[in-house]
Amino acid sequence: MKRIALALLGAAALLYALATALEARPAAWAGWGYVAAFAEAAMVGAIADWFAVVALFRHPLGLPIPHTAIIPANKDRIGAKLAGFIVDNFLSTPQVLAKLAQFDPAARLAEWLSRPASTEKLGGHLVAAARYGLAAFDDARVRDFLGRMATAGLAQVDLARLAGQALDALTAGGRHQALLDDLLQQVSAVVEGEEVQERITEAIAREIKALRYVGLDQMAAKLATRKIVAAAVHTLGEMAAEPAHPLRQRFDAYMTDFVERLKTDPEFQRRGEAIRAELQAHPALGDYLHGLWSELLGWLHDDLAKEDSSIRQRLVGLAGGLGARLAADEPMRRWINEQIVDAAPRAIERYREDIRRYIVERVAEWNADEMTVELERNIGRDLQFIRVNGTLVGGLVGLLIHTATQLWKG
Repeated sequence: MKRIALALLGAAALLYALATALEARPAAWAGWGYVAAFAEAAMVGAIADWFAVVALFRHPLGLPIPHTAIIPANKDRIGAKLAGFIVDNFLSTPQVLAKLAQFDPAARLAEWLSRPASTEKLGGHLVAAARYGLAAFDDARVRDFLGRMATAGLAQVDLARLAGQALDALTAGGRHQALLDDLLQQVSAVVEGEEVQERITEAIAREIKALRYVGLDQMAAKLATRKIVAAAVHTLGEMAAEPAHPLRQRFDAYMTDFVERLKTDPEFQRRGEAIRAELQAHPALGDYLHGLWSELLGWLHDDLAKEDSSIRQRLVGLAGGLGARLAADEPMRRWINEQIVDAAPRAIERYREDIRRYIVERVAEWNADEMTVELERNIGRDLQFIRVNGTLVGGLVGLLIHTATQLWKG
């Protein structure tokens, strides 16, 4: 395009020279003046537009004319303006929220996950990431590090206090009473079972030696067993029916006292420290952790390497199931969209200025010459059309001016 534009300038110059020479001859054709005016104005237009195009990128003819080499001289300002344009016109909060509402991310996610090809692709990506992670973690240094971390973590654990806090949480709000109710029901069912009653009968019969000789041991044992079972079931029923039963209260008091002793009793704490010290000093702990880690990595690696990997199938199935359920659950999709729209303003406000600064810094780091070459390569072809158009438009304007002048002269 540069050569075409230059050729047009050269053609205009030759045409001007030819028209001027022929116009000067005696009895020359009157139209040569019009041709010369056209060519003269075409040269002016071509040179003026050449200057304008070149001045964008460099100094014309290497001369430091003011307001030339505009892009290199204003690179940083252009970067700031570019950043402001992007941030203000693409990352303003109302625009992003409107786009999110139109985009409907939850529905798009559900639709994407519902396609088998998408879930297979997702499963492939997750498996590839997992295999990479396994290869990275299958290292003696990682195993040693995990062993040291486990030992160091165990050294900071107060086993007695931790157990007390755990039991405290489990018994808060009377949760242990619900567990006791279930336990009472299970014990009652066991005691009423034929097999248990038969064992109780045999145990009682063995103890009643005096009646064995007259054949009354089994009869007496069965009567005793019935009474024992009846008494146990009656007691269990009372405990289950009465929240204020004395045995329940004793159970409550025991649990409260036991939990408090675990958290505060020095003897319990000493026992916990002794157990912890034994675990730390025992070499089997490190060996166990190393072996467990190696076995886990080996199993995962073998499974992920298979074409019919159970982990991959599970991931694909979970993704597909999630997509189907999400597609069928309009309230859940609406909730997801609401959460995204609610979180978006904070994210936009948080990162918008970071994006602006990033663009400004990146443009400032560019080499001015490299940026100029890159811009000229991408938009230079269109800019050369300006030179071509300037040559033609300038020629036509010159022709019109010359014609108007001749008409004015009469």
